[in-house]
Amino acid sequence: MTDALPTTHPLADGRTAGSRLVRALRGDRPETLPVWFMRQAGRSLPEYRELRVGTAMLDACLDPALASEITLQPVRRHGVDAGIFFSDIVVPIKLAGVDVEIVPGRGPVLASPVRSAADVDALRSLEPEALAPITEAVARTVAELGSTPLIGFAGAPFTLAAYLVEGGPSKDHIRARTLMHAEPETWSRLLDWAADVSGAFLRAQVLAGASAAQLFDSWVGSLSRADYVSRVAPHSARALSHVTDLGVPRIHFGVGSGEVLADMAAVGGHDGGRDGAVDAVGVDWRLPLDEAVQRVGGDVTLQGNIDPAMLSAPWDVLEVHVRDVVRRGGAARAHVVNLGHGVPPETDPTVLTRVVELVHSLGDGTQADQTRTDPGGSAAA
Repeated sequence: MTDALPTTHPLADGRTAGSRLVRALRGDRPETLPVWFMRQAGRSLPEYRELRVGTAMLDACLDPALASEITLQPVRRHGVDAGIFFSDIVVPIKLAGVDVEIVPGRGPVLASPVRSAADVDALRSLEPEALAPITEAVARTVAELGSTPLIGFAGAPFTLAAYLVEGGPSKDHIRARTLMHAEPETWSRLLDWAADVSGAFLRAQVLAGASAAQLFDSWVGSLSRADYVSRVAPHSARALSHVTDLGVPRIHFGVGSGEVLADMAAVGGHDGGRDGAVDAVGVDWRLPLDEAVQRVGGDVTLQGNIDPAMLSAPWDVLEVHVRDVVRRGGAARAHVVNLGHGVPPETDPTVLTRVVELVHSLGDGTQADQTRTDPGGSAAA
């Protein structure tokens, strides 16, 4: 359905249509496994920290030149198969007028939490013109990436609502889950608002040139399956519906999502089938990929699921783990190698480069269980 995209879009003009990432997301298994890392843009890179000196996180996200350069840095350094747009899940709610800041060492903090029907009524729509910095940043980035696809992303409605209700990070999201049950109508309206804000944010990235879209549900692991299916999943489907007509591959990822993984994979589907459902589901480090296949079925691509903690382990330990992840990923129709969550900020960047080289050396994954004969590693190490 790429005819719904601008003719200059990388998928429409062919630049990224045959890329490893896009092929894998659409169910093909390329000759070489694609690999990228969540939170690869920034955090562990010294060039990122140098660039960010004196600039607050959300200011960096809304500076098109800065956001573009940060997005490009890990692609240049690591040779990954995709860029992930440098932004934050709270950017669209800030653009919609919510007073939110990212406090170093803590995370997003809201001046006024949203905890009542009146608070939901006071939320404003996200106006298209407010997304201009996002559109410009994506366009700049895509022009530099060439045949390497850019992934757009947005926060899922539940995760955004959790921040809005709690007023900041929370371990158990008690206030949010209480509102879900105590005031179901208010909860539903809040999640509809969050879905439309995130959906508009995602659509702007895709129209500006992103070749794939990921919906990121950081806090879904705090929910029961029953609550997820009845009170959250329909709103995630609403968020993703904003890009359905554009025909780009869609990835659905959540942390601690093992119990709802099949339901996340089915989001957007019709009549219990795969038609309209997401193309790929991300799996965190807790669930082996061959077991994930048993939960989601064989007609969805898996993304993941290297344990981020392993990045600081000795190379011989990490290598065995990466090979095991790739071997188990062979059970899926296709596999996009990634972490089970984001890059820890203390990670040695040369380790990430070395992981990319290892994954690429394994071809389509069939060599994953062979022991490497050169323990000395690569020049990047």
